[in-house]
Amino acid sequence: MQSEAAPRALHAAIIMDGNGRWATGRGLPRIAGHRRGVEAIRKTAEACPDLGIGTLTLYAFSADNWQRPADEVGGLMRLLRSYLRNETQRLARTGTRLSVVGRRDRLPAGIPEAIAAAEEATAAGGRLHLRICVDYSARDAIIAAARRLEGAEATRESFGAMVAGEMHGSPVEVDLLIRTGGEKRLSDFLLWEAAYAELHFTDRMWPDFGEEDLAAAVADYASRDRRFGGLKSSRVMVAA
Repeated sequence: MQSEAAPRALHAAIIMDGNGRWATGRGLPRIAGHRRGVEAIRKTAEACPDLGIGTLTLYAFSADNWQRPADEVGGLMRLLRSYLRNETQRLARTGTRLSVVGRRDRLPAGIPEAIAAAEEATAAGGRLHLRICVDYSARDAIIAAARRLEGAEATRESFGAMVAGEMHGSPVEVDLLIRTGGEKRLSDFLLWEAAYAELHFTDRMWPDFGEEDLAAAVADYASRDRRFGGLKSSRVMVAA
């Protein structure tokens, strides 16, 4: 017999893939796809609370993305700066707490300060916790946390907190991990936190992703039986 847990808010994480392919397929520069991707962030975040999602973590820029052409990297950093400048007040107004997860020492001058200001301005938001990963690497975080142990014993919980802390994050277990754009890999994203996440892959390019796609992913998640390594099956009820 299946047991049902009490409804609770989900932690959904999304690998926002397909911006560049979306743009080149339309004869546009890649940065045009990234700009449309920012609009998809807004739409997706706004849809989360009504779908039972309390935390949304988005993979915006990986540590390996520094290898991309300098003009594309520069364009992405300008978009980040613009997002922080233009969206912070709206996020605060809608009860959305913003956190940026990842290294900050390699970001262009002024962006770390803008991140800190946006996080402070939205700290009281209780409707949705929006986490954006920038210059993020799960493997780097795990390695750095392991080095800090220095022979001390650790539990899964304490080590998980160390891993998250290496990237200015918090140890929030992922329930549902979505990847857009048709690819089926994790790309060094939340490897510790997503140990028991349900995976959902869609061919939809990120700029076209919206509320209906997110709702479909949540419905897929809700239909699955979660055992966490045991034999007892539980179907999670999603809070709405």
